[in-house]
Amino acid sequence: MKLRTILIFVGLIFVIAACAPTPQLRSDRLLQDNSFVTDVEGCELPCWRGITPGVTRWNDALNIIRDDPNLTSLQTRTDEATKQIGAAWAQKDGDNCCQMFSRDGQTVSFIVAQTTPRYRLGEVIQKHGEPQYLIGDVVSSDQALISVYYPDIPMLIYVFVAGEGGQITDRSEVVGFAYLTQDLMNELLTTSNLHAWEGLDKTFSDYMNSDFELTPVPTAEATPAS
Repeated sequence: MKLRTILIFVGLIFVIAACAPTPQLRSDRLLQDNSFVTDVEGCELPCWRGITPGVTRWNDALNIIRDDPNLTSLQTRTDEATKQIGAAWAQKDGDNCCQMFSRDGQTVSFIVAQTTPRYRLGEVIQKHGEPQYLIGDVVSSDQALISVYYPDIPMLIYVFVAGEGGQITDRSEVVGFAYLTQDLMNELLTTSNLHAWEGLDKTFSDYMNSDFELTPVPTAEATPAS
């Protein structure tokens, strides 16, 4: 699976939100979750409710989701040509919030979710330390989204910012996460344009107008013949 497609999956929920008539990245009808700031014995990050990317078998993960009384509307789709599988579900009495994907059709590769804005970036930093990288997108005049990277976990945290001029602070609301395999995180780091994390109390524009710390690593296929 090409990385561009992976990135589309990782950001799909937020793209859908951005395409809504009145785009809203924050909603109390999304997944109620604090796994990114809470220790659960036997399910350390990037484990989520007993599902660990790169470890948990796909069918076992589906059963975990089906058996969770707080989740509903599970749907799956298989690419017959590649045997890759995707799944999506919703918060009970809420909206579609979450996706899971398998690159090989057998084992979970990543989980991505849009969450209620109940937790703050400062809580994530207090728990895990400062992230290493970030990248962002403007959704509307008063909404922007940044993805902060924790390569060693491996985890992405999605954070709401009040438009291009909005500040990224310890009070910035977490609106989602992605838990990945380490191989997939490494792939993202070698194929993405990312800004280095330089601390809080900077605006979205400050970061997005800075130079990229990481740029895609050339591959043999991408290198022109001499």
